[in-house]
Amino acid sequence: MINLLSTSKSWYKRFQYDENVDKPGNVQNIMLLVATLIAFITFQASVTPPGGVWQEDKDENRVGHAIYAYQSTAYYVFLIANTIALSTSVLVVTSLTYRFSFHLEIIIATISMIVTYGLAVFAVTPDKLVNFRFVMFVAAVPFIIRGLIQLFNAVFRSNK
Repeated sequence: MINLLSTSKSWYKRFQYDENVDKPGNVQNIMLLVATLIAFITFQASVTPPGGVWQEDKDENRVGHAIYAYQSTAYYVFLIANTIALSTSVLVVTSLTYRFSFHLEIIIATISMIVTYGLAVFAVTPDKLVNFRFVMFVAAVPFIIRGLIQLFNAVFRSNK
């Protein structure tokens, strides 16, 4: 049993980042791939929410609204987590591609994707179930945190 635990730890350690072995370019490519996959998955989850959408009008249900949205607390948690995942992955992608030759095009495509994400969420969510201002604020949180960290680092470095 002890041998199995030490083997699993060494296996795990083998796949961890090692600055002496791993090239920064390879790490950047992997991070870009992972962030892009997360953005794709979270975007897709907004277009086709868990449980699907209502196919016919019935009582309070409307065609095209997310079925899951009628479990308002659970749907709200899903929406917040999904929005944080999307905006954080977008932040990573835009940061990693900052000096790429097509950075402006990446920014335009990213902004378009975020607008489309918001419109898709608005389209499948019943109006009275979600506070969209709060969701938009949540989308901005990763950018705000990154900005505050950079501001703190700039102030801290200038005081040295």
